[in-house]
Amino acid sequence: MSQNMSTLLQKELKINKILTTNADQAKALDDTARIKILQILYHKQLPTERIVEELNKMGYKKATTTIRHHIDVLKNAGLVEIVKMEEVRGAVLKYYGTSVRLMGNKLPANFETEFSKMIAETSVKLEKVMKNISENVGSKIKKKNPKNVSLESNYEEHVVMEIVNRAMTKVFESNSSPHIPK
Repeated sequence: MSQNMSTLLQKELKINKILTTNADQAKALDDTARIKILQILYHKQLPTERIVEELNKMGYKKATTTIRHHIDVLKNAGLVEIVKMEEVRGAVLKYYGTSVRLMGNKLPANFETEFSKMIAETSVKLEKVMKNISENVGSKIKKKNPKNVSLESNYEEHVVMEIVNRAMTKVFESNSSPHIPK
């Protein structure tokens, strides 16, 4: 390396959010059409043809075969599933649904500073809840893995995060209003 090298940028990054997903899901979400399909299927059960119609209304005009491919990718990633099958004139009509709600809003640039106090207060409360969950998860994992077979280093954290994620989802979804429960 040259001795004339100078640092132009150096920034310390703090982890401030966790995305729980796997490689198949991340790959499946790497397409605008598939994201739109998930949004269309939120609280709906639709056959492919209706999904194509909804995409057309959104300005996304693609062949039914292309949309079937996108649905298959989402299905293989576990993001979409067949929720109903009907016999129609000798053919089988499949209805698809999702148990995933995408929240992809863009946060303002000043989010961290604007909500830092609330984040800190909530972190203290959540730490207690998550510690309790972690203790229970840890014992369950050890029971199911008595030989202590090496698991991924963050497996327990991932399980705790999924429990919290699904619990929050349950709270949001049990409230008929799209807003945070009061």
